[in-house]
Amino acid sequence: MGIIKDRFKAKADEANVEIKALLKEHGSKKIGEVTLAQIYQGMRGITGLVTETSLLDPQDGIRFRGYTIPELQEKLPKAEGGSEPLPEGLFYLMLIGELPTASDVNDVTDILQRRSHVPNHVFATIDALPLSTHPMTMFVVGIMALQTESVFAKQYAKGMNKKDYWSATFDDSMDLIARLPRIAAYIYRRKYKNNEHIHPDGLLDWSSNLAHMMGYDDESFHELMRLYMTIHADHEGGNVSAHTTHLVGSALGDAYQSFAAGMNGLAGPLHGLANQEVIKWIFEMRNELGSDSPTKEQIVEYVQKTLASGKVVPGYGHAVLRKTDPRFTAQMEFGKKHMADDPLVQTVWNIYEAVPPILQSLGKVKNPWPNVDAHSGALLVHYGLVEYEFYTVLFGVSRALGVLASLCWDRALGLALERPKSVTSELVKDWISGKGEVWE
Repeated sequence: MGIIKDRFKAKADEANVEIKALLKEHGSKKIGEVTLAQIYQGMRGITGLVTETSLLDPQDGIRFRGYTIPELQEKLPKAEGGSEPLPEGLFYLMLIGELPTASDVNDVTDILQRRSHVPNHVFATIDALPLSTHPMTMFVVGIMALQTESVFAKQYAKGMNKKDYWSATFDDSMDLIARLPRIAAYIYRRKYKNNEHIHPDGLLDWSSNLAHMMGYDDESFHELMRLYMTIHADHEGGNVSAHTTHLVGSALGDAYQSFAAGMNGLAGPLHGLANQEVIKWIFEMRNELGSDSPTKEQIVEYVQKTLASGKVVPGYGHAVLRKTDPRFTAQMEFGKKHMADDPLVQTVWNIYEAVPPILQSLGKVKNPWPNVDAHSGALLVHYGLVEYEFYTVLFGVSRALGVLASLCWDRALGLALERPKSVTSELVKDWISGKGEVWE
């Protein structure tokens, strides 16, 4: 089947035995309680999913198979001459549960290179859309056009044994991950670069090839793409894009259908579009203040004005984290190394000094610290990637690594169709007044 696939199967077999034993001995134990506020307010804090690939720690940030981002920056293999981790290594870690060697990462890169061919009808489908179409819409259309290639869909139609669901899902996931850089770059060049396309380079790693096809050959930009694709890859299972991918997959939607659904979730302003909102807000601030390098005092005044108007400061706050997002810190360190004198990047750092004390003074904000979205746009703008509507597509390419690794595990563990119970407000009111019960 291939060395990576064989290793995944061995790990999945071990996990299935362990989980069955856990359920047999402890299946009746309760984990957590649900409040009415949680039911009405987005199910925040309700533990209702198992996601093997990552876990969000309130203090240390995202942990991938137990490793923090600083640890991954140190331990994951890097490109020759590079200093940023290769996302192929993170994908291996999420899939197999062990840190990869350089040879393991090369194997993943080779697999992705061999599977990266995109059929012509996919490009034709994207070309049928008006140029004014949002890049995320083009991205989702391209993914769905690829669904014609689904191994899972073809084998399921022939009567596949459910024990083999994982294998077809694995193949679909590898194919999709391999092809996403080509689709993303095609959309970028079509919409912003006069439809002048650049062919892939089979000698480059996954992130570097994306940068190349977009038209960026600066090695430090390639390094940024490696970092960007690594830190945006996963964020445990409850965020909209990950949860949606899992939910659609639980109905045995194939990898293409499931991931396209997740990307529609990512396109929302409260999720993946947040990085776009951050850079828009900074540009608006600079325009209003008439300066590309506003002072800290000017920033404080503008932030207070933003809050007084009933708006939020985009890029600040997080549902779980209670300190600065390590993904923000990783990007800040990259900026200090490659572009310390850039006025826009310096503005991001000045905002970082200004905003948390203001939010803390309000007494309502649990986390006044920046998240990953507060910095990424400024780094991209430095290299000339100013088309901020496209930023969420980059986010989507990266997020494929985590959600599709999880989808492989969903099928390998035979996780069930997700179908939570819902109630009406009338039933809730009857229950509160003692007239009835909330049905189990």
